[in-house]
Amino acid sequence: MPLNIKDLTISSPDIGPDEGLNDRHAKKHDNSPPRLRISGVPEGTIELAIICHDPDAPLPHGFTHWALFGIPADVTEIGPDADSLYRTGRNGFGEPGYGGPQPPAGHGPHRYYFWVYALDREVEGTPTREDFLDRYGDAVIEQNRVVGVYES
Repeated sequence: MPLNIKDLTISSPDIGPDEGLNDRHAKKHDNSPPRLRISGVPEGTIELAIICHDPDAPLPHGFTHWALFGIPADVTEIGPDADSLYRTGRNGFGEPGYGGPQPPAGHGPHRYYFWVYALDREVEGTPTREDFLDRYGDAVIEQNRVVGVYES
């Protein structure tokens, strides 16, 4: 299926494009995920998935802060209670659910990509970010992201 990049949008009232994330979203503070708003879900979407990834982490594959699956296609807002409503994969801390920003001190600002994926089939289980991309990359109808920045 060809990738469509025109309809699906994700935004957040808590962060703007390339703007700073508040301390309440950081792991060492409240560890509360930002609210996310989703619109323009393409026809044929069976399920949505959310992945928060830090490509600036000093690790070969960056760092996964959140993997959320089983989100119905008609959901328009993901709130701080998302971990209790949907299936959570393990984050880079080895824990299920949201694990907020925690860049190494002195490493500078890190970008946090909150990706939404519209999928044409259901995700089974709670894969890691890497497994999700390997196993479900061909099921992505459309994807988009909003980016927040955080520095320790």
